[in-house]
Amino acid sequence: MARAPQPAARPGTEVAPGKSPNPDTLTVTDNRTGRSYEIPIQDGTIRALDLRKIKTGPDDFGLMTYDPAFTNSAACRSKITMIDGDRGILNYRGYPIEQLAEHSTYLETAYLILYGELPSRQQYDEWVYNITHHTIMHENLKQFIEGFRYDAHPMGMLISTVAALSTFYKEASQIFDPASRRSQQFRLIAKMPTLAAFAYRHSVGLPYAYPDNDLSYTGNFLNMLFKMTEVKYRPNPVIERALDVLFILHADHEQNCSTSAMRGVGSSHVDPYSAVAAAVAALYGPLHGGANEMVLRMLREIGSKGRIPEYIKRVKEGQVLLMGFGHRVYKNYDPRARIIKQIADQVFEVTGPNPLLDIALELERIALQDDYFVQRKLYPNVDFYSGLIYQSLRFPVEMFPVLFAIPRTAGWLAQWEEMLLDPEQKIARPRQIYTGPARRDYVAMEDRV
Repeated sequence: MARAPQPAARPGTEVAPGKSPNPDTLTVTDNRTGRSYEIPIQDGTIRALDLRKIKTGPDDFGLMTYDPAFTNSAACRSKITMIDGDRGILNYRGYPIEQLAEHSTYLETAYLILYGELPSRQQYDEWVYNITHHTIMHENLKQFIEGFRYDAHPMGMLISTVAALSTFYKEASQIFDPASRRSQQFRLIAKMPTLAAFAYRHSVGLPYAYPDNDLSYTGNFLNMLFKMTEVKYRPNPVIERALDVLFILHADHEQNCSTSAMRGVGSSHVDPYSAVAAAVAALYGPLHGGANEMVLRMLREIGSKGRIPEYIKRVKEGQVLLMGFGHRVYKNYDPRARIIKQIADQVFEVTGPNPLLDIALELERIALQDDYFVQRKLYPNVDFYSGLIYQSLRFPVEMFPVLFAIPRTAGWLAQWEEMLLDPEQKIARPRQIYTGPARRDYVAMEDRV
């Protein structure tokens, strides 16, 4: 669990020979020089800048750490999401994801993530009203969408239209004005489903269905996606609630790739629409937002329960990957996967069983009994069942990452604001280890060999 904040530690210092070290420090001996250094430990971490004091001489830049993909580096302090990967725990602002999925709504959870506390009835009603009445978008944006080819990927369209919003709300650049930030939060959370639905309708050649303020957040999204000739669209309550729970599960997830993109781009003090567009672009990748599509492809490739042992054998031989299993953070069963598995049963009662479900269940059963996967702590993650649900709801696979981006907008905005108000944060600028040629002199073209 997260530890309570501790007083700021003093910078790292060189230790005099024979001096007893402080128990809340790390003593490092540089074998190049024989000097020892005492580096403060705070919240289980040391500050990377303290290593800069470790030098071989006055001209030495100082020691750095090398951590590709930031597998063991903390870039920020955050109060939003806590993950204990070893125990399979995910909390938003201290509230277990299981309780929120059972009792909350997506918009209530979004409020919690953004503002740190569950809302009162008045706060919730005002919040829902503001989101509901910001769902309409400027007609010029519709014309912008119509400029895309009919077969344009919905995710590419979403990236472009979110970025375009910054040209409609120029006051969004006033990022240190709390009232302006709040207005952009309303707009982004409200308009993401509209932009996503319009991108979908364009991709399948259907006329746009406009928002309906009488419907819930997810009910309205279903309306804009699937309304045809009926005067009033009525979402199926089971599907509506299932989508709401899926949105809760995807609302935030600590410092993942797209959240890091949101913080990194936002650290330049750009407007939130541009930063969210960068986060959506990061989510576009198959290793992030497209992972559940890869699960469906794998299940189709397996084709039947009888072919699962053969596929498992190929996984062990390194020929293929077991998609939907394992996670960078979780070394236990992803708590979101347990909830989604329950939601899947409810959805399939309405839509009928997904033909790939039996393969998925048998694959999970075999893998969880196999020492190869158990020893490697490869358990089902959130992507393993979410794709099956989305497919049963008639979403094309191209829409899967879009469905991820809509709820994650609340998390991105919360992380962005936390980064802006953190006095320790500066514009993101990682160091590098240069491995190219030493200094060379320019050679005229006619003299080059």
